[in-house]
Amino acid sequence: MHSRFINTNPYSRFVPSIIPFIFNPGPTVNSLSLLGSRGQSLSGRGSALLRNSKLFGCDCKTDNEKSNGDDERSSEYSFVNALSMSGGDGDNSYSTNSILQKRVLSRTKRVLVENTKEMMKKLDFPRCIKVADLGCSSGQNTFLAMSEIVNTINALCKESNKNPPEIDCCLNDLPSNDFNTTFKFITSFNKKLTRQGSCFVSAVPDSFYSRLFPRKSLHLVHSVYSIHFLSKVPDGLENNRMNVYITSSSPLSEHKAYLNQFQKDFKTFLRMRSEEMVSSGRMVLTLIGRKTLDDPLYRDCCHFWTLLSQSLQDLVLEGVVSASKVSSFKMPFYDPSIEEVTDLIRKEGSFKINNLETHGFDLGHSVEDCSLQSHGVKAGQKEASCIRAVTERMLVAHFGDDINIDTLFNKYALRVSQHASCRIKTSVSLVVALIRK
Repeated sequence: MHSRFINTNPYSRFVPSIIPFIFNPGPTVNSLSLLGSRGQSLSGRGSALLRNSKLFGCDCKTDNEKSNGDDERSSEYSFVNALSMSGGDGDNSYSTNSILQKRVLSRTKRVLVENTKEMMKKLDFPRCIKVADLGCSSGQNTFLAMSEIVNTINALCKESNKNPPEIDCCLNDLPSNDFNTTFKFITSFNKKLTRQGSCFVSAVPDSFYSRLFPRKSLHLVHSVYSIHFLSKVPDGLENNRMNVYITSSSPLSEHKAYLNQFQKDFKTFLRMRSEEMVSSGRMVLTLIGRKTLDDPLYRDCCHFWTLLSQSLQDLVLEGVVSASKVSSFKMPFYDPSIEEVTDLIRKEGSFKINNLETHGFDLGHSVEDCSLQSHGVKAGQKEASCIRAVTERMLVAHFGDDINIDTLFNKYALRVSQHASCRIKTSVSLVVALIRK
């Protein structure tokens, strides 16, 4: 099977007027070409769409709410506009430092394969299948899930004596995502496909908190480690100084603020997908969550955002950066409990839960990494590199030249190594497979 590259989805900006959400004008991407399977630079409608796409399409606000200081808050947390994984394929890129994501995909493969097969049988082997990977990021991992889905469909068709369908593979992320690097791996994607047929690959650059596809067009949606990122930093975090995220010392109001924002965003996400998906279509989501505990504020001592906060605090103590500058940097992120996720799914009402699993979450100290423990700072280097690939663009956008990124993550790696014996982890990977009713 050879995949064909389509420059972009012409419906990616389609938003029905009946959807009651306000779309804020966001920063635009001035130039970003997509590289097709032959490495050509694609222009025309595709590049125009990239230049005009909004970074965050939906903020779930009414006109009255927008008039009450939103412009000031947007300016305060403008670094969120830079939320995107580090591009390219260099030492500090997301492509190079996404081993964790590859590990997670291998753990969730069974759920993805089962739901792909069930979807095909329930829909009586459609002649054309549209699949979307939301928050695809960049690099080789982008095509791991897609190749698994395509090969599962083709194998099932062979077993069932059915002709393989045409498959439309849509890769979605924010316009600032490095799609160039992603599409350099088209050739390796082709090599992973096990059967001849028609497979089309397209890019859909926009926020998944907005409508991305025509109504009732999607058969299968997949997303790994994306929907824990929020559309914005929550309001009301002023009392949690010098921490980039919730800690045990945070006021309860901070957890409520993050939870409220996650509820708004996830409800919007489900509503958008419910309009785009066909009945009996499947959606497999994997996100970072937390274990269910009595204290919603508790995060373990080696939580990745806690360690980032401490590393930034080190720079404050050294006089490198001001405390106020660190206090104004907050992560647009929330790690929900499994109960919070399932409660929202049931309340939104468009989907039925088919699978629900939790898996261990470990950025740098998995069993295969134990040989690194005796090497001091190197024990935390993998985790530091992973977190750097996720946060560097936002950190640079907020702090500019005030901090040295290499210095910051050397401190982060050191702190990880100091917590190498920590085995009480509150973070987990949540896997939920949904059926469109």
